[in-house]
Amino acid sequence: MTAPASLRWAHVGLNCRDQAATEEFYTRWFGFRRARVVSGDGWTVLFLRRGEAWLELFGSDAEPAPAAKDDGPANPGTVRHLAFQVDDVDAFLAGADGELPISLGPLGFDEYIPGWRTVWVTDPDGVVIEVSQGYTDQSPEELGRPA
Repeated sequence: MTAPASLRWAHVGLNCRDQAATEEFYTRWFGFRRARVVSGDGWTVLFLRRGEAWLELFGSDAEPAPAAKDDGPANPGTVRHLAFQVDDVDAFLAGADGELPISLGPLGFDEYIPGWRTVWVTDPDGVVIEVSQGYTDQSPEELGRPA
């Protein structure tokens, strides 16, 4: 079976201790907006959207996962980090004025891709978020595939 032609990315679901704090974080720092609220008997799910990127925020009172550090947890079966592209990592950090908790970086990866620069920050629940500039895909020739 091949992937359906209509396949496209849908969303990432995040468990949150405080949905309002997590919503404010992604709205303030990454430009998401509330797109939908779904509620049931004692539960609410918030859908945030920025362009074609969606986050689904679930309230949770479960024990938090161990604190992630650096570029995220390395445990199989866990998400290592979310990632967003910006035009300029240093300008993004300057706009944050020290208010974003940095878990790693900023680091440059010019030896792999000229101009590739990344910093990792954490959201209110400790989810690691990579913020990068300059990433580009390899050409089909570099990947060893015909164009």
